[in-house]
Amino acid sequence: MLIGVLGGGSGIALRILLYSWCWDNLIVMAMKSYQINAELLLKEYLLAGPLIPYTSITGGIFACKMVYDLTSLFSAVYFKSYSNLTNLQRIEWNNRAISTFHAVFITMMSLYFVFCSDLFSDQPHAGLVTFRSSALSTFALGVSAGYFIADLGMIIWFYPSLGGMEYVIHHSLSLIAVAYSMLTGEGQLYTYMVLISETTTPGINLRWYLDTAGMKKSKAYLLNGVVIFFAWFVARILLFIYLFYHVFLHQYQVKQMHSFGRLLALVVPVVLSVMNLMWFWKIFKGMKKTLAKRH
Repeated sequence: MLIGVLGGGSGIALRILLYSWCWDNLIVMAMKSYQINAELLLKEYLLAGPLIPYTSITGGIFACKMVYDLTSLFSAVYFKSYSNLTNLQRIEWNNRAISTFHAVFITMMSLYFVFCSDLFSDQPHAGLVTFRSSALSTFALGVSAGYFIADLGMIIWFYPSLGGMEYVIHHSLSLIAVAYSMLTGEGQLYTYMVLISETTTPGINLRWYLDTAGMKKSKAYLLNGVVIFFAWFVARILLFIYLFYHVFLHQYQVKQMHSFGRLLALVVPVVLSVMNLMWFWKIFKGMKKTLAKRH
């Protein structure tokens, strides 16, 4: 009735304001409904205790397949050099997109749990740090386990095109350690410390892409090598030293773990450290050779 009394321009303006208010409220209600349903799905299914191993591993494998297919479609349209690659090179191109996606995801989760979250902080009332876990930390490890299953399967299927025996050993040890930590809840802190080393993977993959695209003499290739050198030193050398120091300080808590868990917490980082040092020496020699050519 008020709109009818006002009439003219005022009535039209009032109608617009009323419709706008109703539309805004509908959007807010829809967003709240979506948020509630998403949280319900997350809590009742994806992060429900008994279902976490199944949903997370399955989700990790599915994500790998999705990234592989999307990379293939995207690259065929936006990268001219992609069509000139051999079949095996295209497979490796897509496979490296998977490892990059996983590296970004697990690095963010690992940095959060190791340095930001209170889950593994030194609080006496929180219990032994070697037995702490949460639904989210377990879910993230399951996604990582799904990636290692998918990637290890591809490495073995196309062996040795996607990597030699060192990659098989690396992925096998990583999968065993991640799966054990996910299923038992033991040593998740040390598992995440090791997984921070995945932060170097995007740089390694970018170097392969630049080489494949014929940009080996570019400044981007040189800069990439320098970044990899320092990132590798921090994430795969210094961080592992910190890990061993943390184990030494908390050796009483480590001894409370199951014997197989203790073995994984001690042996896996040592083996990976040796491999990291070997690869670091190769990176150092490669960078030194590249810089020598530049001068």
